[in-house]
Amino acid sequence: MADVLVADHHAVVRSGIKEFLGATKDLHLVGEAGTACELFELLKRVACDVVLLEINLPDMNGLEVLKRIKRERSDLPVLFFSIFSEDDFAIPAINDGASGYLTKDCPPEQILMALRTIATGARYFSPRLTEKLLAGTVNTGRKMPYETLSQKERDLLLLLSEGMATKKIASSMNLSVKTINTYRSRLLKKTWPGFECRCDTLRH
Repeated sequence: MADVLVADHHAVVRSGIKEFLGATKDLHLVGEAGTACELFELLKRVACDVVLLEINLPDMNGLEVLKRIKRERSDLPVLFFSIFSEDDFAIPAINDGASGYLTKDCPPEQILMALRTIATGARYFSPRLTEKLLAGTVNTGRKMPYETLSQKERDLLLLLSEGMATKKIASSMNLSVKTINTYRSRLLKKTWPGFECRCDTLRH
C-alpha cells in the first residue's frame, strides 16, 4: 500500500484523482491540497509515500515547491502532473529532483502506473518521453526554454496558462500593464520563437 498526497488547485481534478485512486487496493489518498501553503502544512501532519504535484499551483511555482520538498524531505518521491509539454518541462523537473512527469491529458491508468513505480523508489518516464530520450531528440545537456525564463517570466507564464486577463495579472504581480506586456513579449520570444507576432491573440 502506497499513501498518496495530491496537490492541484483544481477541485474537479482532485476529485477525479480521488475517485480512481479509491478504486485501487494498493494506492491510498491520504490528503489533498489546493495550494503550496496547504501542501506544506499537510506534509507536516500527514505521512505519505509519494506526492502528485501540479506544476501550476496559484501561490508558488511548482518547481520551487519541488525544491523545498527536496530540501526538507529528500527521500520523498514527487510525480509532476502538468498541462505543459514534456518536451519543455520534464527534463528540468527531473533534474530538480522529480521522480516522474506526466501531462494532464494522460489516461488514469498511466497515473496509477507512475505512482506505483515511483513509490518503489524508481523513476517513471512516459513511453513518449522514453522514446524521445532513447532517440536522442530530447537534449538533456542543453537548457530547455523554461530554464531560460526569469522568475517573473515563469510566474507570468503560469498565470497566462490559466487564461487570466492582462490587467488582472498586473494587479496580481503588483506591476503595470506595460511591464506585463514587456514580460509577455519576452517570454514568448524565448519559448515560442516566431510566435511573438501573435501576442494580440492573448487576452487583454
